[in-house]
Amino acid sequence: MVLDRGGGGAKHAAFSDLPRVLRPDSLLVLNDTRVMPARLRGSKPTGGATEALLIRQISAASPGSGHFEEDWEVLARGIGRMPQDARLDFGTPELSLTAEIVQRGPRGASVLRFQGRGPSLLAVADQIGVIPLPPYIEAARRRAGEGDSPEDRERYQTVYAREPGAVAAPTAGLHFTEEVLEAVRTAGHEVVRLTLHVGPGTFRPVEAEDPSQHEMDAERYEIPAATAEAVERARAQGRPVVAVGTTVVRALESAAAGGPVAAGPGSTRLYLLPGARFRVVTDLLTNFHLPRSTLLMLVAAFTGREQVLAAYAAAVEAGYRFYSYGDAMFIRGAA
Repeated sequence: MVLDRGGGGAKHAAFSDLPRVLRPDSLLVLNDTRVMPARLRGSKPTGGATEALLIRQISAASPGSGHFEEDWEVLARGIGRMPQDARLDFGTPELSLTAEIVQRGPRGASVLRFQGRGPSLLAVADQIGVIPLPPYIEAARRRAGEGDSPEDRERYQTVYAREPGAVAAPTAGLHFTEEVLEAVRTAGHEVVRLTLHVGPGTFRPVEAEDPSQHEMDAERYEIPAATAEAVERARAQGRPVVAVGTTVVRALESAAAGGPVAAGPGSTRLYLLPGARFRVVTDLLTNFHLPRSTLLMLVAAFTGREQVLAAYAAAVEAGYRFYSYGDAMFIRGAA
């Protein structure tokens, strides 16, 4: 679906039409984060099952050659009222991996201290971890009596995924193939990348009656110097800056809070509601999002609540697909 930002009805196109749908000399900004096999399944001292979803590394130590000790923020299941210092076992007969409960928080948020053999926890997780798929896909598999698929590690990634650290794919990018990216470049558009590691908070529904009271979880990002320079050059030339996904919007707008887009690492809790000002992004490629989500609110902030509601009604009528593998919406800025 193609919308003109701030007014006009919906038009329809195939995703392969993107090179001609883009405004001339557009700069596309991609999020090259890679979904890590962040779901670790283990057991408690009692033998009961537990699970940890890796969110963010806090610290690391090297207690000895061939061993690692790392503190990670996680979402934990099955630890009940286990005390701090309790130990969990996430290993296999071939790989040793244990964790100590360091800190506990609300909604399963915890800090675990992992210890094991190998260069790092991520290296071990790459062998024994599971890709954390969206809950509706996991539920459908359970209903069908199906388990994890080895194909998930590549199918739930963008074709340009590079930097491990996300627990969910930046889903606007799932539409791209190498052929479409090449066609975009051939049509005279520029393509650059940044990294924002998508966390579970992105998909946490807004439960507060007043949406402004919702608090975003922090997510880490990194903007290469070449990307910051390309964005500032496009802004100076009056060229479109196209965010491929809401994560790119949040990274660029956060990095430009002080003026020009700042290169380097950062962390963002940026929450964009209708009335927000967009300093950098002029065009947006995104998927169709669920009600009461911060993603939908960002889209409404970008182009106007009434236009988004009308577009979503048209999408439902036309049979567009929602969720991670659903269809795309391109919101085009004013010429």
